[in-house]
Amino acid sequence: MEAYNEKFGKHYDAKSFFVEVYYPLFFDSNKYLQWVQNSPFVQMEKGQKVETLSQAERKEKLQKFIQKVEDCNKPDASIAPGFPASEEKEFATTSGQVTNLDFSTTKDDIYLSWLGSSLSIGIKGGYLLLSESSILLDLFEGWEWYRRTLDTTERLKGNQINTWNGQWIAHRYDKRNFYPEQPMAGFAFDSLFETTKEGISITTLSWTTILIRIAKQFRNIKLLGYFYGFDTKRKLPITLGFIPINLEGIRRPIDLFQKYFGMKDNEDNKAEDLWGTEYGLKGSCKLGVIGIKAMQPEGLSQYIIGDNGKDVKQPKYDEKQIINFHTYQIWLLAMLNNEELWTKSKEFAQTLQTYVNKDKKLSTKRGNLVKNILTATSKKTFLLALSEIASDIESFNKIEDNAKVIHTMPTDNVPYYLTLIRFHYAGLSNKNNQQALQLELN
Repeated sequence: MEAYNEKFGKHYDAKSFFVEVYYPLFFDSNKYLQWVQNSPFVQMEKGQKVETLSQAERKEKLQKFIQKVEDCNKPDASIAPGFPASEEKEFATTSGQVTNLDFSTTKDDIYLSWLGSSLSIGIKGGYLLLSESSILLDLFEGWEWYRRTLDTTERLKGNQINTWNGQWIAHRYDKRNFYPEQPMAGFAFDSLFETTKEGISITTLSWTTILIRIAKQFRNIKLLGYFYGFDTKRKLPITLGFIPINLEGIRRPIDLFQKYFGMKDNEDNKAEDLWGTEYGLKGSCKLGVIGIKAMQPEGLSQYIIGDNGKDVKQPKYDEKQIINFHTYQIWLLAMLNNEELWTKSKEFAQTLQTYVNKDKKLSTKRGNLVKNILTATSKKTFLLALSEIASDIESFNKIEDNAKVIHTMPTDNVPYYLTLIRFHYAGLSNKNNQQALQLELN
């Protein structure tokens, strides 16, 4: 409210903003932007439907709502979204975080609860609330465009403001496709809508897509998010908590991906769906901070520590999964937080390739020795395996250099570096095989 008044030079209080700005956008139409169960806006007289209400009938519901707010002593969910239902002895299954502490609630709090509810961002697996004023104002900007889209798209269902918020903020912060003079021009409509027998609905985006766009937009802000959801099995609301969001940590692998691979057919945008898939929303919140660790792509762990006590899996360079392969490489580099290690690991992988391929008579023996290096998961096993080839390799300086890197590296980083070497080796093996095949064909 304060940010809105400051930006637009207004002097609204909570009630006047609700009546003059919020109500016309959300409820003064035959399609609502939001459905608040048991509120006066959705309580219909006999024969009434939202789709056929007259403006006078909608205004009457507004007056009933205002009167209910003025008369209430203890707010409930019918007039204050997020509050518990009115049945004090048997709270409805949608009542969450109910307390017996006596909190004083003002009339302004009731009106503002509607704004807070409507500013929540719908994400796959839950909802996200942010308090950064710049983001809230950008979300508000999107409300008008949702209203326009809803009024001009015949089969589009209403009541999806939170899902729209996610789509809008991802679009609003898409530097390639958002044009301030024509805000809807570059919208990715193929990913905005999904069509069913019931009509057209807005597609829910992943939390990673939204946070990646926010991280690209804001470089120097500290962000705290409130994550919550609804347990469909137990039919209870759940809170995942107030979680710090490390935008630099989210942005780091994105920037690195764009630097090394992003200019190839917009691979960086195609990779967005892969980031953060290892832990999911709940798992990422359990980490305590949503940052670089939470961005880990699914399936990478088996190449770092192995599954169920098994040896680490050796990666394969599958051309059909190139983007996935690259996200693994970049996340490992981002965790190491040292770009020099990209070059060192790649040169070391090339050294091992040369060692194996130089003498075909010894390729099997050398291949087994290199395999011992590639399957190492600790400083000790890596250095022992490395010592087996040290006296039999021409590029001894590369061997010595990597031995020093591993020896002085923090123990927590060693698995990431060793795994990055494995991926470089797999990529180089694929390229060498392709080159050999090309020579045979020629």
